[in-house]
Amino acid sequence: QVQLVESGGGSVQARGSLRLSCLGYVYTYSRYCMGWFRQASGKEREGVAGIKVGLGNVGLGYTYYTDSAKGRFTISRDNAKNTLYLQMDSLKPEDTGMYYCAARPAYCGSSWYIKDGYAYWGQGTQVTVSS
Repeated sequence: QVQLVESGGGSVQARGSLRLSCLGYVYTYSRYCMGWFRQASGKEREGVAGIKVGLGNVGLGYTYYTDSAKGRFTISRDNAKNTLYLQMDSLKPEDTGMYYCAARPAYCGSSWYIKDGYAYWGQGTQVTVSS
């Protein structure tokens, strides 16, 4: 069982920055895909960024981003601290939403952004960006 706990959300003005953290142990000798998702009010949960985690992964540390996140967000993981990060810069009002981290014991690949493929989820942390 993987337990994930997010933190770091808050309120910020447009063009500001936030760093989200997700504490959670995954068996790093295996192969995991971890990701950040967000859900705006009244909308579907959508992928933001993903990363290959675990020694079983070819291309360990390879990252994925949606077009809206490219160049502004950076996903990373510190295995020693069992923590996944999402550095968010140049934030926009449309980035507002609840942010969730997720993990699945499988290959990332082109399906990394599909939420139904993830077995483990955190409780979420709210990000609000004002104009």
